Amino acid sequence: MVATYFPGRGTLFEQTYLEGKAEGKAEGKAEGKAEGTVESIFRVLHKRGVPLTPDDHERITTCTDLDTLTEWFDRSLTAASAAELFTES
Repeated sequence: MVATYFPGRGTLFEQTYLEGKAEGKAEGKAEGKAEGTVESIFRVLHKRGVPLTPDDHERITTCTDLDTLTEWFDRSLTAASAAELFTES
């Protein structure tokens, strides 16, 4: 029989487990925020009648950098074309 002092004993195993759990939770939140921002970009562009090519759609959906997606969202509010969305300021 193997005795374990997990949970609540501060063992290395417990610490490693809890750190991994926290990292996974943080990654999940970041992914969720990115996915939500992507959806918002598409919704704004669709409502404004800004057409997207398949390449534009792919570029937006494959982006995982939340800062970039946030910048694209801000630009989607005023962009007249997808080219304006991706133009660096």
